[in-house]
Amino acid sequence: MQVQTGIDIIEVERIQEAIEKQGESFLKKVYTTNEIEYCSHTGKMKYQHYAARFAAKEAIFKAISSKLTKQEEDILTKIEVKNKEDGKPVANLEALELPEIEDMDLSLSHLKDYAVASFTILFK
Repeated sequence: MQVQTGIDIIEVERIQEAIEKQGESFLKKVYTTNEIEYCSHTGKMKYQHYAARFAAKEAIFKAISSKLTKQEEDILTKIEVKNKEDGKPVANLEALELPEIEDMDLSLSHLKDYAVASFTILFK
């Protein structure tokens, strides 16, 4: 078994500026349709949710990069952050077809100015 981890932190303002300046092109380059739908319906905290998902994608990439066998196109949109019914975030990595994943854990947190994500994955 092999355990890989990744962590990332980002300023919410950077994501907000990117969305406000680049609009749809930034959103479609970074987020899945489901993520855009979720974040756009979180009210005045939508930029914190976008930032948390961005941090998650970066943390996940750090944890799985050694397992990627080729240069992946659109890697950020192949990593999807969803929520379970109880609200816990989970990573959907099906589009990457990674072999032998045994378990994964994703944790997100955000404040007014920062978002952070931690990801752990266990490979068989």
